Amino acid sequence: MNPTESMAALNYFNYFTEIEEYFWQKRGAHLLVSPLDWAIVETWLKAGIPLSAVLKGIDRAFESYARSRRAAGGRQLKSLTYCVDAVLEAAQEEKETAAGTGPVVPSAKKEEATFSRDALRMFFARNAERFLAAATATRGRQPELAARMDETRARLTEFRSLVDPPAIPDLEDLERRLTVTEEKLTAALTAGATEEFLLEIRRDMDHQIAPYRRKMSSAQLAQLERQYMQKRLWEGYNLPRLSLFYLT
Repeated sequence: MNPTESMAALNYFNYFTEIEEYFWQKRGAHLLVSPLDWAIVETWLKAGIPLSAVLKGIDRAFESYARSRRAAGGRQLKSLTYCVDAVLEAAQEEKETAAGTGPVVPSAKKEEATFSRDALRMFFARNAERFLAAATATRGRQPELAARMDETRARLTEFRSLVDPPAIPDLEDLERRLTVTEEKLTAALTAGATEEFLLEIRRDMDHQIAPYRRKMSSAQLAQLERQYMQKRLWEGYNLPRLSLFYLT
């Protein structure tokens, strides 16, 4: 995905909320989506799949499910995993339809409005506070991991300076820096987590993914597993995610 497409995907700051609410509407029940569903949505976001294609795919998946034996037996469609194929198909159709039209360059003013300097500063400050609390809670039993959290908090303080005037914030570069910071801390969290906790995450993940393994490619499964593991690890230490996608 080129930088323009990446930035377009990033500007769906309400990407997850829109998908979650739409899925609720289709199900007719306001239930929290599972960690697996969250990981699937993050996979779509990172793949640059437009929101319109996701919603179209969800529509098709529900239409297909309504004709299935499971629906006839009264069972509800409970997970976005059933929608994966339909979403990818809808995304491919939109890509083919847009072929030859050329890239759409996002407006600098629109980006500035979507991610204002004040919003970015508040985002970094709020996350830094949560990292301080997490490091304090962790320091007694895992001092090395707490030190890594302190380093991440220091990086967030540095990132705040990147949005100060007079320069226009380079959101793509900022997102890359945040991604690298997340990846480094995720590695530290994985190394510092107990074997029991990692086994618990793996069991939950395998249980939830099992019915859908045959429907997904090895690459899709690998990315989904990484996203799921990362989400559970960060939740386990009560850490905020750093991507600008979470700036809502």
